[in-house]
Amino acid sequence: QVQVVESGGGLVQAGGSLRLSCAASGSIFSFSVMAWYRQAPGKQRELVATTTNRGRINYADSVKDRFTISRDNAKNTVYLQMNSLSIEDTAVYYCNFVDPRGTYWGQGTQVTVSS
Repeated sequence: QVQVVESGGGLVQAGGSLRLSCAASGSIFSFSVMAWYRQAPGKQRELVATTTNRGRINYADSVKDRFTISRDNAKNTVYLQMNSLSIEDTAVYYCNFVDPRGTYWGQGTQVTVSS
């Protein structure tokens, strides 16, 4: 069993920054992929950023040059540094871990950007 817990969400003004963290615990294999998704009200969940255990990183076009994903394999933790936040970034952010046995989701953390 793998547990995944996000933290770091909150309310921030437009132009501000937040850093999200997500840690996995339990019966852990090596995670091939760690990722962040988000879901805004009335919209489908979308991929924000991914990082692989081979060092490959990808971002959604909407967050490129503003968000940075990083991972600490020793801590089984993935981070999302979010800068220059806009109202359009308001959403529930979910982290996602993938290992040979399956995929694991956190419960989500709310990020609200105010004008």
